Amino acid sequence: MNGNFRELWGRINFGLLLRYGLYMFLALILQDMFLAQFRILGVCPMVLPAVAVAVGMFEGGTWGALFGLIMGVFTDMAYVESAVTFTVLFPALAFAAGFITHFFVNKRFFAFMGVAALGLLLTAVVQMLGVFALEGLSDGMLTTVLLQTLWSLPLAALAYFPPARWIRR
Repeated sequence: MNGNFRELWGRINFGLLLRYGLYMFLALILQDMFLAQFRILGVCPMVLPAVAVAVGMFEGGTWGALFGLIMGVFTDMAYVESAVTFTVLFPALAFAAGFITHFFVNKRFFAFMGVAALGLLLTAVVQMLGVFALEGLSDGMLTTVLLQTLWSLPLAALAYFPPARWIRR
């Protein structure tokens, strides 16, 4: 058992771990302090699902899911209205992105944007279902889902570039 731990410890790239930690910190700060202020028709963009997708695509499903879990915990702490929504959703998005990338699509920008768009749409739908469960159906819910997804897509493009530079070749 002790030998396995040493082997695992030796395989960890602490420089990469530090970069991803900084990437997560900056994404959380960007989301919570800046993007929450930019609203169109009451909807603010959400970049964090695209960040989870980017890490899942470039680091694989397992490491992406671990990253998504940690980022989801911090996101749920920042959003009072969600108990464990992002803690469950972000690892699932990152794992799915890693799986899709491993078997079906490449790690290029347009493939990332397609997977990120699906992740953003799924996040908006899950948020809508949370509101639906508490308050019931509203007329503008589907419009809000589509608007949040479209409003988040340009910022999702920015989430691609840091992990794309750190990719293991």
